Amino acid sequence: MSLFFSDTLRKLRTETGLSQQELADKMYVTRSTVVRWETGSRLPDAARIFRLSEELGVDVNVLLSAAAQGDEPPHVIMVDDRKPILTGGLPILEEVMPHATVTGFTDAAEAVAYAKANRVALAFLDIELRNTSGPELCRTLLEINPRTNVVFLTAHSEYALAAWSTGASGFMLKPLTPQGVREQLNRLRYPFWTGGEGAR
Repeated sequence: MSLFFSDTLRKLRTETGLSQQELADKMYVTRSTVVRWETGSRLPDAARIFRLSEELGVDVNVLLSAAAQGDEPPHVIMVDDRKPILTGGLPILEEVMPHATVTGFTDAAEAVAYAKANRVALAFLDIELRNTSGPELCRTLLEINPRTNVVFLTAHSEYALAAWSTGASGFMLKPLTPQGVREQLNRLRYPFWTGGEGAR
């Protein structure tokens, strides 16, 4: 866990004159939760990081950046067995997340091998893949790293219900758009700094 985040949070809380208990009360959590945030043993989820930014009067990107400092650039993958989809989607992901290492795969097995070798922060997965399904791949990625955010991509909205049962963070209808990606970044269960303007 990033100690930069814990140090930043403690500094901001102190500057605002709040005790740990007072911040806990504002956040509707226990004091021990705030203690874990400030010692670096736990990182708040996306919703709480946004709430913390409001309570502390700071841009949320300050907290997201603090969480990422000292770590390698986040790994973002996109898996779709149609090359034209990857060709069109990868530049959009790089535009929105310039701080991230963005990699595309047409083969699910190659994506799994990559995830075993690299800590994947975010995976955009097609629902229908050649030798497996997006939900199956999602479960495999979450077994490798439970903190991987997964967003499903599909042209068919009827798949949304099945997608939610996998532990995914989001669901997007194709085609991929910068605004759509930014909206998904705002909903991630495990947020990270992307370096993109407006990507929070």
